[in-house]
Amino acid sequence: MKFKTFGRHGKEGVKSLARNRWMSIASISAVTVTLLLVGVFATLLLNLNDIGTQIEEDVEVRVFIDRTAENQSREDLKNQIEEVSAVSSVEFQSKEEGLDRLIDSLGDDGEVFESLKDENPLNDVYIVKTENPEDTIPVAQIIEDFNSVAKVEYAKETVQRLFNVMDVARNVGYAVIAGLLFTAMFLIANTIRITIVARKREIEIMKMVGATNWFIRWPFLFEGLLIGILGSLVPIALVVFGYDYLYTEVTTRYPTLFIELLPVYPFVLKVSALLILMGVVIGLWGSFTSIRKYLRV
Repeated sequence: MKFKTFGRHGKEGVKSLARNRWMSIASISAVTVTLLLVGVFATLLLNLNDIGTQIEEDVEVRVFIDRTAENQSREDLKNQIEEVSAVSSVEFQSKEEGLDRLIDSLGDDGEVFESLKDENPLNDVYIVKTENPEDTIPVAQIIEDFNSVAKVEYAKETVQRLFNVMDVARNVGYAVIAGLLFTAMFLIANTIRITIVARKREIEIMKMVGATNWFIRWPFLFEGLLIGILGSLVPIALVVFGYDYLYTEVTTRYPTLFIELLPVYPFVLKVSALLILMGVVIGLWGSFTSIRKYLRV
């Protein structure tokens, strides 16, 4: 396509937006609201995925060693655990370290347990990490049957609940985003359809004098593209400044929070690129759908 022709199609697209200004405003507003909601949901979903990953990485299997086990038996147990295919690391924690951590975690109340240091009732422990957090449960069940194991703890119900909640949250987020995008495409398609109906006579004349199908279609595609781009500008600005404010507030007010939000940069740049890409795609797709259905050329 020649640059001059390309410019002509762009001008026609802009004129069409101005000619049907109220429908154009309605479509741009619909895209704005839709992409704003998509931006909010995408921000929540991406942070939720990251937080879930942080929590999942902290999931571990604690293998309590039988107090009567000899050194060789303990070493054999460690070797058996390391041979399990899904295990990524095995760390030894002595009962003395376990008691010290318990005392430290309780703060001033931990002084009550100082007297237990002479007759420590705790077990030595192997702390087991898996390559995939979802392997935690099957790995724990395998280790339970090994010799020299007093018991195995892995917060079974909590771990399973965590995985279930993360799956549901992801699926709901994807479904909501898909529904919002479909709504925006529907509104853009209606805007283009009204434009086509209003210019029906002009299109017939252009066809009679030899205009090609794509020569007629391009201005409508440009119109949809402009609607998508214009509709993405406000959501991008709100997401960028809103997330920057949220991140600053959370990190300032809760510096010791055990979970962390994704850093502002490059996160907001990625979300901005996603929103403008979505604006372009739904604008073009909405136009193309309407052209194919209502423009019989």
